[in-house]
Parts: sequence; structure tokens; C-alpha cells
Amino acid sequence: MLSTKQIKYLKSLANTLESKYKIGKNEISHNTIVLLDNALKKNELIKVSLNNTVSEDKNEIASSLSEQLHCEVVQIVGNVITLFRKNLKDGKIHLPN
Repeated sequence: MLSTKQIKYLKSLANTLESKYKIGKNEISHNTIVLLDNALKKNELIKVSLNNTVSEDKNEIASSLSEQLHCEVVQIVGNVITLFRKNLKDGKIHLPN
């Protein structure tokens, strides 16, 4: 669980990121989970865009991604979900206490 201070720090880092990953009308597939899992291993902090064709609620999608990827939802702004998972081996992001 992230503290308020840590969430604010991650939000500030996320401002400079582009959303490289998209979820479309087929929603969350196994391949999507594998792709996002690899992205989280490498980058720790990623943005995922939801197309307008997605029928499920974005909060439900964020919750589902969080459960399946074992990560934290940092924020949801519009159709963009920001996810964070600490890489214990190769951590690049050092969270404040």
C-alpha cells in the first residue's frame, strides 16, 4: 500500500510519461497481461490508455489490472490508468518514506 506522499511522488513522475499501452474493445486478454507485466518489470511505472470502445467501467478495469499484475493503481485521469509495481531486483524508482 502506497502512502499519500508516495502517490504524489509517482504522479509527478507520471506527468512526463506517455501512454504506450492501450486496451481496446477486446478488453483484457492474457497477452495484454503478459505485455503489461513485462512493462512493469522493466519500467515500474506505466500508463495504460483505454479506448472509447471499452464497455467496462475504468475503475473496474483498473482494479482488475491491479489484481492480475500485483501492482498499485496510482491514478486514473480520463481514460488513462497509471500503474506502479516496485522491481525488487532492479528498482529505478526510489519512493520517499
